[in-house]
Amino acid sequence: MKSEIITHYFPNLSAAQKAQFEALLPLYKEWNSQINVISRKDIDELYLRHVLHSLGIAKVINFEPRSEVLDVGTGGGFPGIPLAILFPETQFHLVDSIGKKIKVVNAVVESLGLKNIVATHTRAEDIDGKYDFVVSRAVTRLKPFYQWVKGKFKTINLHKLPNGILYLKGGDLEEELKESKKKYRLYELSTFFKEDFFETKKVVYVPGN
Repeated sequence: MKSEIITHYFPNLSAAQKAQFEALLPLYKEWNSQINVISRKDIDELYLRHVLHSLGIAKVINFEPRSEVLDVGTGGGFPGIPLAILFPETQFHLVDSIGKKIKVVNAVVESLGLKNIVATHTRAEDIDGKYDFVVSRAVTRLKPFYQWVKGKFKTINLHKLPNGILYLKGGDLEEELKESKKKYRLYELSTFFKEDFFETKKVVYVPGN
């Protein structure tokens, strides 16, 4: 599947953004041959399963210029890198506890010329900064995830949606959401994207403060 799926759902991209999205597949193929950051069977589905999935968050919120977003457990750079391409005036901090994954992230960021990403080899609990939003893709259950990031949210809201967590998750989340004992809002990605892959995919929003 080609990068045209991105322009189909996000038709207002600049020429520079289109070029950056198009560059993702060859970059990840090259790096994946050295460091396995995306499963072998998924690499040809990069635009559907990783890039467009990451951009599901952008169907829930438009990040404002100068806002700051923390991507926890970014792996090979998802959802942070696609979101940083889409929102070039928003600052993104990508973190992962596995150093070789951050090595790939930094190489991709440099190749794309992205100036709005900082990537750090660290654990979320060890970060001191404050952010408007924390994003992630299913790194753990919501209850422990919230413990990692609580206290890391700014008190002033720049968006209609109050500062908080935007978490990409799939499947039946009823038990997990009940376990977390947090207020939440669910956004079904099948509302925005017609592909079968998104049938059970969601964005879970949890207020941060």
